[in-house]
Order: sequence, then structure tokens, then C-alpha cells
Amino acid sequence: MNSQIIILICALVLILVSFLVWICSRYRKCPSDKIMVVYGSIGKNKDGTNRSAKCIHGGAEFVIPVFQSYAYLDLTPISIQVDLKNALSKQNIRIDVPSRFTVGISTEPGVMQNAAERLLGLQLSEIQELSKDIIFGQLRLIIATMDIEEINTNRDKFLAAVSENVETELKKIGLRLINVNVTDISDESGYIAALGKEAAAKAINDAKKSVAEQDREGSIGEANAKKEQRIEVSKADSLAIEGENEAKMKIAMSEAALKEKEAEALKIATTAEKTQAAKALEESYAAEQAAERARRDKEQATLEADVIVRAEAKKKEMELAAEAEAEQIRRKAKGEADAIFAKMEAEARGVEEILKKQAAGFAEIVKSANGDAEAALKLLIADKLEDLMRVQVDAVKNIKIDKVTVWDGGQNGDGKTSTANFISGMMKSVPPLDEVFAMAGMQLPSLLGQKVAEPAAEPVAEPATEGEALSE
Repeated sequence: MNSQIIILICALVLILVSFLVWICSRYRKCPSDKIMVVYGSIGKNKDGTNRSAKCIHGGAEFVIPVFQSYAYLDLTPISIQVDLKNALSKQNIRIDVPSRFTVGISTEPGVMQNAAERLLGLQLSEIQELSKDIIFGQLRLIIATMDIEEINTNRDKFLAAVSENVETELKKIGLRLINVNVTDISDESGYIAALGKEAAAKAINDAKKSVAEQDREGSIGEANAKKEQRIEVSKADSLAIEGENEAKMKIAMSEAALKEKEAEALKIATTAEKTQAAKALEESYAAEQAAERARRDKEQATLEADVIVRAEAKKKEMELAAEAEAEQIRRKAKGEADAIFAKMEAEARGVEEILKKQAAGFAEIVKSANGDAEAALKLLIADKLEDLMRVQVDAVKNIKIDKVTVWDGGQNGDGKTSTANFISGMMKSVPPLDEVFAMAGMQLPSLLGQKVAEPAAEPVAEPATEGEALSE
């Protein structure tokens, strides 16, 4: 029984140790020269899509059995020989650019993910060919945008452009550019060789020019040395003469300084005396001026007080007078307005009463005519007929005729004399009653007479033409 228990325990321990060994074997460590790519059930991205792989560089990761697996990407640099032939430059000249590029898988997080998605499982030769295709295309593109002089002389600019463009494209598949080495650049037309000959000729000419300049500098230096010698000799002579003159000048200056000091002492004494006298006089003047200023300020203050008080009083008086006058004008205007209003109101009431009385009178007239408006109108006209006739007669009554000369030869065809016709014409100038009523929009009553219609004029026969007379 004890032996069976021991065997069971040993079996359990063996199983547990095997399981631990198997578990430890799934904990994978990534070497420094490789990238470990764990793929399978990795998880999800931030946008919710499935994560394709997990890249680890310089660490370790537990790979879950069944659900995950792993592979390695080699970080060994890849050297690629790119012999570009007949590349067209910006000047339409074809050149050969032999170069060597060194690339490798990048360890940047985003670029490393691109390598895991695009290069995992590829052989080194396949990665090399893929990189070469990308480099060929970008190199041709860069050469097409540059002159041959720039490519040949400004290599830094050319290499910087190549590095920037090529590395940008290599990052898309997970690679990075490590180094670019461009060897001799040549062209089939011999343009670059001509540029080299031009540079050599320029260097030779520069050397000859430098020799000539050195010879010239030597001659100029010799002449300058002789010139400086003569200058130094003349300078020494002049210094000697200058020393003698300076000594004489110092003697004269000393005598002049003595006289100047004596004159200055006399001037100081005279100035001090006059200064004291002027200062005393100035102080007396200042005292008088201060007294006058105080007196003036006092008088001015008194005068200003009197003037301001009187002006304020006068101003107040004028304001009160103006207000009283304005109040009087307002009251007078209000009284006149009230009187005009009362007058117009009385006139309006009078007119209203007149109209009311007239309306009442008209109503009584219509009532007395048994409601017949035309009969009432006839009564009114009959009452005013005398006044209407008087108005028509008065229209010509006051015409002043100083003298009327009548040449009367008897009666006319209608039995009237010229004088009668003249007077009748004057009376006809007065508008007839029926026209007056018509202008007022009314019709003259029949009792005052109606206008007789004039007979229609007979048509006048037209005279016959000359042709018609002849035919008759």
C-alpha cells in the first residue's frame, strides 16, 4: 500500500514537472539581433479590428499554446549593389550611377509592425530584391529632378535627397536605410569628363595666377621696404626739429601763462568787488519786487471780489427778469389762445345754430308742401326770384359808359334798331338762369320757363364741280 502511494506521488510530481517544463518552453526570449513576431489571437486594435501581430525586440513574451505562435525577423544588415544605367537627368543627359545601399529591418514600433506584416517568412534574397526595386525607382526619380553639376559636385545634397526619398519608401515595407555609398558617376556623352577637364584647367590657371600674384607681392614688398626706410629717416629729422620747436614753445607758453595768471588775478578781484555790489543791488530790487507783488495781489483780490459779487448779483437779477418776462409772455399767449378758441367755438356754435335753423326751416317748407321736394324747391325759388333777378340786373347796372355814339340807320330785318340790339346784347352777356342752375348741378323748374330747342339747320348743297357742270 505504501509503495502504491509513493508511485502515485512520483507520477504526479513527474507530470507536474513536465507541465512546468512545457510551460517554460513556451516563454520565449527575443535575441538582440532579431525581432520576435507573435501572431494568432493577439487582441484588438483601438478601432476594434483584429490585431495582426505583436512585435518584440529586446525582451520576452509568453506564447499561449494552440492560440498563438511566433517567428523571428533577422536584423542583419543587407548590402545591395545598385548599378543604375542610363538614368535620365534634368538636362536630358543619361548618366550611370553605380552605388551600394545598406538596409535592414527597422526597430521603430510602427515600421516594425509593417515588417511583420510584409516581410515575415521571406528569405534574405527576396527581401534584397524587393528593396532593390524600390531603390531603383526612387533613384531614377531623384536624378530626373537634379542637374548633373549638382549630382557631381554637391554630393551631400544628392545623398540627402536619396536618403529621404528611399527611406520613406522602405519604411512602408518595414525597412530602414543604414548607409548610401555612391561611387564614380559617368555619362555616355562625356559631359562629366568635360566638367573635370574644365576644373583642371581652372586649377592650373589659378596656380599660375597665384604665382604671378606672389611675384607682384614680392616686388611691392621690396618697394614698401625702401619707402618705409625713407619715411623713418624723414620722421627722425622731423622729430628733432619738432623737439627744438617744442622747447621754444614751452618757454613762450610759460611766459604767456604767467601773464595770464596775473591778468586772471586782477580780473577775479575786480569781478568779486562788482559781484558783491550787484548782489546787494539785486537783493534790494528783489525786496521791492516782492513788496510790489504783494500789493498787486491784494488790490487784484479786492477788485476781483467786488467785480464778481456785482456780476453775480446782476446775473441773478437778469435771470429773474428774464423768467418774469417769459412767464408774462406765456400767460399772454395763453390768454390770446383761449380768446381765439372761445371766439372760434362761439362762431362754430353760431354756424351750427344757423344750419340747424335752416334745416328746420327747409323741413317745415317740405312739410307744408306735403313732402314734395320739387314743390318745396319751387316755393324757395319763388321766394328768392326777386333777389335772383336783382343780381342779374346789378351785373350790368354799374357799368359806366361815358359816351355812346349810335349811327342808327333804322330798323333791322327783325324790326329792332341798333340801339335796342346793343342793349339786348349787353343783357345777354349775363348768364341765363337755366345755365346758372345747370352749373350748380340742378334743373330750372318748369314754371320759370324752358329753353326752346333751336331748329336744326338745313344742309347746304355742295357746289357742283366743273366736270359735272359741263356734263349737264
